[in-house]
Amino acid sequence: MADGTLTKSAGVTAEGWLTDSWYFACASKTLSPGTQFRRIILGQPVLLARTEKGEAFALRDICPHRLVPLSSGRQVETNGQPTIECPYHGWRFGTDGGCKLMPSLPSTEDFATDKVRVRRYPVHEINGMIFVYVADNPRSGDAPAAPAPTFEIGEGLNPKFIVHQTFNAHMDDAVVGLMDPAHVPFVHNQWWWRPPSTGLRLKEKPFEPAERGWALARHKPSGNSLAYKMLMGSEVTTEIVFQIPGFRWEIVEAQKRRIFTLTCLTPITLKKTRITQITFWSNAPFLDVALPVLIPAAQKFLGQDGHMVNLQNKGLAYQQNMLWIDDIDVQAKWYRILKKEWATARSEGRPFSNPIEPRTLRWRS
Repeated sequence: MADGTLTKSAGVTAEGWLTDSWYFACASKTLSPGTQFRRIILGQPVLLARTEKGEAFALRDICPHRLVPLSSGRQVETNGQPTIECPYHGWRFGTDGGCKLMPSLPSTEDFATDKVRVRRYPVHEINGMIFVYVADNPRSGDAPAAPAPTFEIGEGLNPKFIVHQTFNAHMDDAVVGLMDPAHVPFVHNQWWWRPPSTGLRLKEKPFEPAERGWALARHKPSGNSLAYKMLMGSEVTTEIVFQIPGFRWEIVEAQKRRIFTLTCLTPITLKKTRITQITFWSNAPFLDVALPVLIPAAQKFLGQDGHMVNLQNKGLAYQQNMLWIDDIDVQAKWYRILKKEWATARSEGRPFSNPIEPRTLRWRS
């Protein structure tokens, strides 16, 4: 959890955010060719853009000359290359971050234009989503330390719908709240998901290590998960995976039907975290018809978690330490352990070694 202690080391910022890591930036459909916009990611302004030919790219959204946002400019071609033009003095920067033109110079020999750069963020676009890689060293040109995310969603699948909210919380608090297993009957107790009349039931779930995280092994969902039965039928299995820095996905399958829901956490500022839920499915045309119901239901579900974060902030204003118990808080502890191992591995220049061991957790919900 974020405890207010700001210490910078390799692999982690002073705010407690992991670096040398990939973060969700935006949906592909929000970036039309020839457009750009500004996002704050890990407390830094990032220009997200797409060239006229369709290439997505990301740069630090500050012109080094007079510090004007490059996203307020326009895309123009310079010597056959796509560039973003600063609206103040017309400096142009390529998709690699290098300055390609300073139009106010009487002669190109008056200043070493090619030595001026803005930070470039590696971009990965897949399944209608755009991710950016945040290196620990902003000047590093090394290959990403972590592979670009794929999640095995399925080739050619694009999101059916996306919902998002901004939680008033540090990313650590948002992560721990979203993966807490015992809050569902109290926070998400609507009739179509987890009605209070079902009561609390003992859960025993096997967990196992996964790539840079852990997984709740494939199993049949709880008998009180009405939504699964309504949407998928009786023979349903589900698998839930968490991966640092902040990805959680659930795969629900029944016969040939498959629903994939990905939750991405992207830090904005110290006490603001963007939560994005992206849902895919295949071989389930009846779900397309249900979209007008599913989208507001997903927004409500996410909003309930956000409301609880706001209530938690009332306590955090007076006290930072929380009372954690087994087994319902083991995943929160695993998250902290994984963060520590990632930062230690980056500091020591060695491969990440997942410290999570298989374990069955028990709780009532």
